[in-house]
Amino acid sequence: MRPDYAAILRMVEPGARVLDLGCGKGDLLSLLVRDRNVKAQGIELREESIYECVEKGLTVLHGDIEGGLGEFPDKSFDYVILNQSMQETRNVEFVLKEALRVGKKAIVGFPNMCHWRARLDVFFRGRTPVSPALPYRWHNTPNVHFLSLRDFEEFCQEKGLLVLDRQGLTAHGRARFWPNFFGESAVYKLTAGESFSL
Repeated sequence: MRPDYAAILRMVEPGARVLDLGCGKGDLLSLLVRDRNVKAQGIELREESIYECVEKGLTVLHGDIEGGLGEFPDKSFDYVILNQSMQETRNVEFVLKEALRVGKKAIVGFPNMCHWRARLDVFFRGRTPVSPALPYRWHNTPNVHFLSLRDFEEFCQEKGLLVLDRQGLTAHGRARFWPNFFGESAVYKLTAGESFSL
């Protein structure tokens, strides 16, 4: 199982109501339904991915998360998940604000641009890094934002987001020491603090 999926499964309580933004082919949603018995729904832009979700028995709406989540009332989900999709959105603040409007908590997963291999690629090879967590080349990457764990934590502090759980991840599991250096990716569980202001 992918380390980010395993981390998210540990963060979500059984029976929770979950909305997965940019759910892709529904692999994570399927695991959550099977292992956590969640009430799952997804939103996906690519039609071919939606067909695969439907074949798996998942409820997925066709939509662009950058347009907002106006069809959902406030706090209609326990968790809104943005796994490997936040760095592809142009307006991160708006998407996170909408996620925390319709969800009590958000789970955000992203590749870590400051992983030690990425740092070596930039320093020694003078090239944009390519790794299992960052598999694209500069010309075909869907990523709009390149961030590290430290960048995201500073953003959360600045915007009044409370980090409830954080896991830096390697290909083999959790990065227990210096996750901003050793973690290839990260998963965060967040909620809006009193000073929340996106």
